[in-house]
Amino acid sequence: MMLTQLIGWFQQVNIEEKIKNAPDKSYEIGVVIGTYLPFVVLALIAYIVFYRVKNRKDL
Repeated sequence: MMLTQLIGWFQQVNIEEKIKNAPDKSYEIGVVIGTYLPFVVLALIAYIVFYRVKNRKDL
């Protein structure tokens, strides 16, 4: 449990501060994409796994 708390502390990112200090708009877009992309990928993987398990035929 201590290890997960330590990893969580290292992974904390202040997105609002990054966007506020962004040098230009393309950096802001990159921050937003980089923030949401992992969640989208995980949701897509979960959907694919769910779909495959649901439609699996028992042998």
